[in-house]
Amino acid sequence: MSASPAISPTQQSTTIRHDWQLDEVQALYALPFNDLIFKAQTIHRENFDPNEIQVSSLLSIKTGSCSEDCGYCPQSARYDSDLTPEALMPVEVVLKAAQKAKEQGASRFCMGAAWRQPKDRDIERVVEMVQGVKALGMETCVTLGMLTDTQTARLKEGGLDYYNHNLDTSEDYYSEIITTRTYQDRLDTLARVREAGINVCCGGIVGMGESDVDRSKLLIELANLPKHPESVPVNMLVQVEGTPLMGTEALDPLIFIRTIAVARIMMPKSRVRLSAGRNNMSDEMQALCFLAGANSIFYGDKLLTTDNPMTNHDRRLFERLGLHSGGSSYAND
Repeated sequence: MSASPAISPTQQSTTIRHDWQLDEVQALYALPFNDLIFKAQTIHRENFDPNEIQVSSLLSIKTGSCSEDCGYCPQSARYDSDLTPEALMPVEVVLKAAQKAKEQGASRFCMGAAWRQPKDRDIERVVEMVQGVKALGMETCVTLGMLTDTQTARLKEGGLDYYNHNLDTSEDYYSEIITTRTYQDRLDTLARVREAGINVCCGGIVGMGESDVDRSKLLIELANLPKHPESVPVNMLVQVEGTPLMGTEALDPLIFIRTIAVARIMMPKSRVRLSAGRNNMSDEMQALCFLAGANSIFYGDKLLTTDNPMTNHDRRLFERLGLHSGGSSYAND
C-alpha cells in the first residue's frame, strides 16, 4: 500500500480557535516534552513548509528618550543604561539600511521608534520610509507605540504591511513590568490596526520573572483575539544594565521551547518568530525551537539596541539544518 501524501497548505485540517481556556493551555505545557514537540511539529507541517524560515531585519529609526517605564527596556528615559538617544533618522539613511538588509536575504524590513505615541508629523516621515522600503520590493513593518485612528489610517494609506505592538505579558503580571500605559491601551491599539486592515505582529517577552500561569495567559490573550496575529514574536528577556529587570533569574531554556510549541499549537497559521534573546541561545536550542514550530527570525547583528547573532552565523546555521528563507507571514497569505 502506498504512503499517504503529505497534507498541503490547501488541505489544512487544523482548526482555528479563539476560545482557549487556562486549564487546556496548562495541560499542553505539562505534556511530556517529546509529545508536545511532536504535536506542535505535526500542526506546523499541516500549515507550513517545515524547512522554510521567514527572515526579517529590524532597525531602530528613533532611539531612546522614551517616556514609558517598561522594566526591560534600555530606551526608557527613566533608566541609566548608557544608551545614547538618537533622533528620527533621515529617510535616505533608513533606505540604505533596508537595501543592505535585502542584499543579506531579509524579505521584510521592520522599523522601530521609541515613542509612547508618535506625533502626526512623525507619521509623515515614517510613511516616506515605508513607501521607500516597499519600492525596494520588501514587506514593511513598524512599531511606534500607541496610535490614533487618524495615524493608523495614514499608515494604511501609505502602504504599511504590518504593525508590531506586543502585549509583553499577561494582564495579571503587566503592572509589575509597565505602569505608564495600561493593558487595555495595548488592546485598543491592536484593534485600531486590525480595523484599518493592517496585518498584526503581536507577541510577548518571557523570562521577566512571570509565572507559568502568566505565560499561559499571555498566549490565551493572543490566541483569543478576534483574528490571530499574522506574526507572533516570542522574545527571551535580554537583561541590560541599568534596567529594573537586570538580575532576573534566567528562564529554563526548555520552558522557552515549550512556549514556542504551545504558541504553534494555539495559533497554527501564524508565523512564530524567534526575536530578542537569540544571542544567548545555542544553535541546538534554536534548532529545537524550529522543530517546535518557530518559522521566522530577525537577521542582523542588532535588534533595536540589543545584540543579535551575526547574519553569517545565521546563514551557516540554516545550512547545517537544511533550512531556507522565504514565505509570507501568514499561512493563509
